[in-house]
Amino acid sequence: MELDLDGAVVLVTGGVRGVGLGITRAFLAAGAVVVTCARRPAEVDGASFMSCDVRDAGQVNALVSGIVASYGHLDVVVNNAGGAPFALADKASPRFHSKIVELNLLAPLLVSQAANAVMQTQESGGSIVNVSSISGRRPSPGTAAYGAAKAGLDNLTSSLAVEWAPKVRVNALAVGMVRTEQSHLHYGSEAGIEAVAKTVPLGRLAAPDEIGACAVFLASPLASYVSGATLVVHGGGEAPAFLTAADGGSG
Repeated sequence: MELDLDGAVVLVTGGVRGVGLGITRAFLAAGAVVVTCARRPAEVDGASFMSCDVRDAGQVNALVSGIVASYGHLDVVVNNAGGAPFALADKASPRFHSKIVELNLLAPLLVSQAANAVMQTQESGGSIVNVSSISGRRPSPGTAAYGAAKAGLDNLTSSLAVEWAPKVRVNALAVGMVRTEQSHLHYGSEAGIEAVAKTVPLGRLAAPDEIGACAVFLASPLASYVSGATLVVHGGGEAPAFLTAADGGSG
């Protein structure tokens, strides 16, 4: 078996820039028919686009229905749309926190529900891949609601994998730091980006296409017995802070 998804119909939410664009390109390279969605139009060579606010149940249902009407089936969904600006928890408003949780946890649930309703009727079932974050597995200062939502998404992934088996496999990617066109918003100048990269054991930030390759793997026949899993994609993680502070010795 290979990472061959020739003819599979794939929806990538937020698949028009950053990590999402890398995911879209990876599925296109694997031979899939890819539909992307976002609130504002943005074209990607080789992919189709449909406008959708994934927080709106009516728009989500219309999106999935439109894909099925156009292509006859829906085989893979990648819930990539998400994110959060920096905001300290004691300064952010309740509305801000609500919107962050809505986008990063409830929206993937909405999209997954609509996709599952279709996939359960298909002989081949389907696969759902949720794009989570290492922020859900460690403290996330400055993006606390985001980290909490991603922790919830990891749990949602394992729960839906049980509820929707055996027809639908549900997995997630816990993504670490990725170099995108918006890296400067998180890490500052080029020097800041390079300094952050040195904290990663592999010595660099991920490329969006590398995240895409992992999403393709989880959706492919190579992962046919993988469900309810969260694959950590973070370049080895972060060295424990005490190692930097320690005065000699090996711990």
